[in-house]
Amino acid sequence: MKSPITWFVVATALCGSISAVHAHQGHQPEDMLYDQLGDLGDVHFSISCDESDQKTMNSGVGLLHHMMYAQAESLFAQAIEQSPDCAMMYWGYSMTLFHPLWPDTISDEAFERGRVALEIAQALPSSAREKSYLNAAQRYYDHPRHASGGTQQWAKAQQQVYRSYPTDIDAVAFYALSQLAIASNTDPEFTKNREAGELLATIREKSPRHPGAIHYSIHAYDNSLLANLAVDSARAYDRIAPDVPHALHMPSHIFVRLGIWDDVVHWNIRSAKAALKYPTKGATSLHYVHALDYLVYGYLQLGQIEKALQVLAQIELQAPVQDTFPAAYALAAIPARIALEQKQWQQAGDLQAEQPSYLSWSKYPQVQAITYFARGIGAARSGNVALAQKSADKLDQLYEQTKVKGASWLPFVDAQRLSVKAWIAFANKDTESALIQMRKAADLEDTTDKNPVTPGAVLPARELLGDMLVLSQRPTDAYTEYQASLAINPNRLYSVSSSAEVLLK
Repeated sequence: MKSPITWFVVATALCGSISAVHAHQGHQPEDMLYDQLGDLGDVHFSISCDESDQKTMNSGVGLLHHMMYAQAESLFAQAIEQSPDCAMMYWGYSMTLFHPLWPDTISDEAFERGRVALEIAQALPSSAREKSYLNAAQRYYDHPRHASGGTQQWAKAQQQVYRSYPTDIDAVAFYALSQLAIASNTDPEFTKNREAGELLATIREKSPRHPGAIHYSIHAYDNSLLANLAVDSARAYDRIAPDVPHALHMPSHIFVRLGIWDDVVHWNIRSAKAALKYPTKGATSLHYVHALDYLVYGYLQLGQIEKALQVLAQIELQAPVQDTFPAAYALAAIPARIALEQKQWQQAGDLQAEQPSYLSWSKYPQVQAITYFARGIGAARSGNVALAQKSADKLDQLYEQTKVKGASWLPFVDAQRLSVKAWIAFANKDTESALIQMRKAADLEDTTDKNPVTPGAVLPARELLGDMLVLSQRPTDAYTEYQASLAINPNRLYSVSSSAEVLLK
């Protein structure tokens, strides 16, 4: 086995200089930014290494709880250089590489770095408690990278850490996170979410400023049924981490669920501004465009189209953005939302696919589907059936590719392709067939809760069904569908205004 220092040299070369100083468009290098993060909340993750390592560990675990993974990766990598015999620095490093609640997939190269880091850590001295954390992370890396069981096994192991050390606040927090990672998004009662939220509430009683307690509580209640339970957490998050981009963004997950658009706008303006301070490996942070997607969504619900367009124009000024799933999602969704929410069908049909070109779009078929969905709906509703059919054919291909990439996204892509085919049938005067397909798409989409990467569907299938019923001279049925959409997506302007138009008729 290579020595810790030798491993770090090799890994650094592999990953493009993990701990190297990166400058981006006038921003400061990454390794000068940690003091600027300021308050991360109260984290006291005790380790058996030198006393001088304790502050670094607290900061690193704090960054993990805030899901500032790129910054945590760099911090732990530097710590390994400085303290190569501290096992838990390798554990922290491995934990930065897989993102339990995010829809991205760890790369082969990152997976190998995490695996090797834990191999080194297991050979170093560690306490029984530390060994339990190492073993839990190991369970993830023991599985093939593309196997879905890695997260499940990690969750089981985190449960054991929690049971062994029930007074360890971070053990409780990571266990709650693990349960959220394996929670079903088709459970109408959100059972695991409730359980995790109740567990996290016990942490907040003991440590009100613990970042995991607040952050994971927001994720636990990030659904239409439970969102009211997280309002206090949402309004508390910035008070413990006023300079952390993700902490400034997360409250908007709850405000989106409740349809409080002024708050969605307010928090994401702050988040995007903060995210520009933290470039990652020569690119603008994914947290920047993730916040902008939510910001555009908020502006659209307020009817502030010009402000949404201004946000779209800002993105090019910060190129390139991290080549990640969340970034790709935002960059595809923003222009599609702007066109579809305004019912600018010609504009939607003219959207360019796979833009910006510097992203690896072939890795994200479920994200590419957003553009072809928008193009297909726009083309069909503006009379270009041939172009709509090309989009439908492409969506069929992307659906098959998504089966390989991540089955959790299949219902969304399936609903998108069914919607496009429904509007093609409608354009071809096959009204009954179109309505059957459109209702199937709406029912399918409603069976699966939205992913945290998005503030909401680019255009809900239920709204498209309402539109089709209006055009079929069935206003009462259309009103029912718009109201059903509002039950899931409160205060959405499209459903509100469409409902009002139907009533006026």
